[in-house]
Amino acid sequence: MRLLPDNPSISWTPYAYLIYLVPFLAQPVLGTATLVSQALTALGLLVFLGLYFWGWWLDDLRKLLPITGIAMLGVAFAAHNFGAGVFFVYASAFAGELVPTRRAWTAIGLLSGLVGLTAGLLQRNPMFWVPTLVLTPLIGGLCLHERTIRSANAQLRLSRQEVQRLAQVAERERIARDLHDLLGHTLSTITLKAALAARLAERDPERAAEEMQEVERISRQATQEVRGAVSGFRKRSLADELASARTTLDAAGVTLEVVGDLPSLAPLEEAVLALALREAVTNVVRHAQARTCKVVFAVDSENLRVEVVDDGRGAHGPEGSGLLGMRERLASLDGRLQRITDAGTRLIIRMPHGETSNARP
Repeated sequence: MRLLPDNPSISWTPYAYLIYLVPFLAQPVLGTATLVSQALTALGLLVFLGLYFWGWWLDDLRKLLPITGIAMLGVAFAAHNFGAGVFFVYASAFAGELVPTRRAWTAIGLLSGLVGLTAGLLQRNPMFWVPTLVLTPLIGGLCLHERTIRSANAQLRLSRQEVQRLAQVAERERIARDLHDLLGHTLSTITLKAALAARLAERDPERAAEEMQEVERISRQATQEVRGAVSGFRKRSLADELASARTTLDAAGVTLEVVGDLPSLAPLEEAVLALALREAVTNVVRHAQARTCKVVFAVDSENLRVEVVDDGRGAHGPEGSGLLGMRERLASLDGRLQRITDAGTRLIIRMPHGETSNARP
C-alpha cells in the first residue's frame, strides 16, 4: 500500500511538507495542555494525515472533500491551539490544484475568508491569525502557479511528441513518394530494355548484349538512388534526369524534343523539378502510347514554367499517387501543377524562380 501516487512530478516532496505541522504539535507538547487535549491533538493529527495523503490521489472536484475536511480541522482546533492555522494553509495548497483557475481562486478566497471569520470568533491570538491570513492565499497562489507551469510543460511535451510523430509521418510519405517516382521510372526502363534485348537476341546478339549491359547499369544506378531517397539526399541534376528520360523514351520508341535552355536552379528546386520530370516521363511511357514527347523550359525574372507534352491518347481517369506526390512537392515551393488532357497530355509546372522564390525545405 502506497501513501502517495506514482507521480514523478511530486516524488517525495509531500513528506517534506509535513514539517509545517510543527506549530500545531508544539503547543500541546511544550505547553500546559491536559492529557485530554493531547489525546485530541493526536486524534486530529491522525485525521489530518488520512485526509492529507488521500488528497494527493484525487483530481478535479473530488479534491474538495479533503480540502473541506482539513479546513474543518482548522476550525475545530482554532479555539484551543493557535497552531491550528496550518490546516487552512494545507487546505489552500490543495485548492491551488483545482481546475479551472477560476475555481482554484474561488476556493482560496473562501478559505481566506474562513480564516478571518474563525480568527474573529474563536482565536484572536496574533500567533494564529497573522501568519494564517498571510500564508493561506500566498501558498494557495504559489501552488496554483506551480500547477499552471506543470500543465504548460505537459502540453509542451505533448506538442513535441506530436511534432515528432508528424515529422515521422512526413518522412515516411516523402520516402514513399521518392521510391514511387524512382522505381516506377527505373523499372519501366528496365522492362523496355529487357524486352528489346529479347527481340534482338537472335538477329543481333551484340546489340542485345549492349542492352543487357545497360539494364545492369540502370539497376546499379537505381540501387544508389533508392539509398539516397531513404537517407533524404539526392544529387541527381536536371540534366541527368533529361538524359535518363531520353534513354527511357528511346527504348519505348518515343522521340524526345527539348525546347529552351535548362534553368539555373537552387538545389531544392532542381531536386523537385527533376522528380517531377521523371514522373511525367514515366507516365508517358506507361500510359500515353505516344510517338513524341516535348519538354519546354521557359524562365523569366520571377517565374519558371516547364511543360511536358505528348501526342498520346490522353488521360481521363483520376490522378494517381505519382501526380499527387508531384503536386505536394511543388506546393512546398509555392508551385502548382496543371494537367490538360484534350489532345494527348500536357503537364504544366509553374513555380517562383529567382529572388522571389520562397522554397521551404
